[in-house]
Amino acid sequence: MPKATEGSVLKAETRPEQRAETLRFGILGCGVIGPHHARAIAGLDGAELVAVADTSVVRAETLAGEHGCSSFPNLQEMLSGADLDAVCVCTPSGMHAEHAIAALEAGKHVVIEKPVDVTLRAAGRLLAAQRATGNKAAVVSQHRFDASTLAVHDAVSGGRFGRLTTRTVAVRWWRSQSYYDSGGWRGTWELDGGGVLINQAIHSIDLLQWLMGPVVEVTAHTGLLAHERVQVEDTAVAILKFQGGALGTIVATTAAYPGLTARITVNGDRGSAVIGDDELSTSTPPASRRKQTPTVAAKTRLRRYWRSVAWTGRDPVRAPILAVSRWRIGTR
Repeated sequence: MPKATEGSVLKAETRPEQRAETLRFGILGCGVIGPHHARAIAGLDGAELVAVADTSVVRAETLAGEHGCSSFPNLQEMLSGADLDAVCVCTPSGMHAEHAIAALEAGKHVVIEKPVDVTLRAAGRLLAAQRATGNKAAVVSQHRFDASTLAVHDAVSGGRFGRLTTRTVAVRWWRSQSYYDSGGWRGTWELDGGGVLINQAIHSIDLLQWLMGPVVEVTAHTGLLAHERVQVEDTAVAILKFQGGALGTIVATTAAYPGLTARITVNGDRGSAVIGDDELSTSTPPASRRKQTPTVAAKTRLRRYWRSVAWTGRDPVRAPILAVSRWRIGTR
């Protein structure tokens, strides 16, 4: 990666990908996110989708027909009836740990849709199962593999921004009432585990810790301001203090019509970075910020993500599971 010099703009670059033997995937959950995993696997060299499972036979058969694989009515039948190396867990959030543990104990690797689950207790059980089986468990945190994020992480790690002073996250999105009404589990504590923070803003919050380090103090307010029949928050604001002394803010909402971009800023006394819509603009004074070329496409990010999960010794994707133990702010 090129070094930043005085008056220069730090450029994002992609990392080399590694090739490996074919990995045979099964997908549990064929609702909203499962088909995204199926399309990504289909476009990934060295991976093959061999089975899908869903309690809705129609959903499972539809997705299986689109990708020419087998369909099953539940996880256990898929595990016993298909030759799998890994399972993508795409079920409601409050079921993630239960399903992932079953797959791990059956000798499979697991890729778990965010969040890892909805309680620290469930996350702890999952981590214990991963350690006991020795199989790989990863939570989808694909934005750690964006070229823009990697460039900023390298700059922060190398001290090129100097002392870090502030860090902000702004996720101002819109979700209609029909989004929350589309599934009986959405917006519930039991199966959704929370609102905008654990669902829409979770990637930005993950990057917040990855780039800036642990948070030691939080002051926050949440509210349900624009939706009905929902148990959880659709808006949250927070002020943070990081272990190194830097300060930060989070503004997250699904009540900002018609929906704006997700924006992350990192500031230090020798440089700053802004990431918006996965594009990086960062410079050291006196250079003015300019727009960078777009980062790699989402499918390419997922390709790089899965290779790191299953085929290399590098394991940054496990960090979201380990990081759970550091977030003792509420234990719902």
